[in-house]
Amino acid sequence: MEDREQISDVICTVDVEVMAAYRRRLPQIAQKIIASCSDKQYCNHVDYEPIPSREAVVKIIDKFLEIIFPGYFSVEKLDPVNLDFNIGQSVTRLFGMLAEQVNSGIRHDCNRFKLTCRECFEKGYEISLKVLESIPELRRILATDVQAAFDGDPAARSKDEIIFSYPGIFAITVYRVAHLLYELDVPLLPRIMTEHAHSKTGIDIHPGAQIGESFVIDHGTGVVIGETTQIGNNVRIYQGVTLGALSLSKEECVQLRRKKRHPTIEDDVIIYSGATILGGDTVIGARSVVGGNVWLTSSIPPDTRVFIEKPQLIYKSSNST
Repeated sequence: MEDREQISDVICTVDVEVMAAYRRRLPQIAQKIIASCSDKQYCNHVDYEPIPSREAVVKIIDKFLEIIFPGYFSVEKLDPVNLDFNIGQSVTRLFGMLAEQVNSGIRHDCNRFKLTCRECFEKGYEISLKVLESIPELRRILATDVQAAFDGDPAARSKDEIIFSYPGIFAITVYRVAHLLYELDVPLLPRIMTEHAHSKTGIDIHPGAQIGESFVIDHGTGVVIGETTQIGNNVRIYQGVTLGALSLSKEECVQLRRKKRHPTIEDDVIIYSGATILGGDTVIGARSVVGGNVWLTSSIPPDTRVFIEKPQLIYKSSNST
């Protein structure tokens, strides 16, 4: 027993010495990293001015969910007696959280790009109030999205199930909040929001896209909807659909920034899994159906069905040579 303790003490001592030797190298490494922070070609934000916090923005999304779908995502049980108090408290907290991050985003842009003063402090409050005032209309539109998801999915047992668990509804909800901020010209926050939803669901919706009511993303993984996409009412798309832009050179990217580069999808269109629709001049006419794995870079008229010709399947017995 004594011999084992002596061996253990020796091993522990050796481990500490080895670790210390490695740790002594850390200050030199840290100094090299610090030196690189003064190089403008690297990505740094070392400044006295604040920058939006990704963690704070995620908390803002959670607070929006509490208010948009009361009773579903609240920590406390919500009932008719405490509704006024609960919603009032949530709205007040959200206002402060949102205004702080909007202010940081605006001030960051002003300083980073040497813009003229935009009265950041008051503008953050004004924008936050406008967004909060839009929540009743936002709830109405999202109710059409939930209803459309329920109406088109026989596997859904209730709208509660859709709100709680469908990734498409989560991604659409975050998009609709982010789109409000995007339309109010808020920097950084809209994209942080939609990329958070992207990381959780695999659904990539740019906050600049314009999407109508009763929109459904079924299953959802791998869906991409670009910045200048326009989608009408009562549109349903499936997993793996890309509504994108044609590949551009660096010069073309500069010329076409914020210009129409993504397709227009008119009312009552269905787009099946794996379809790719590209280009700012491409219009998918109303009531059309785009089949799985179809690749489109040109418009189709209303009431059109586009499918790939049925592939030839080859069947072989596992015993054949």
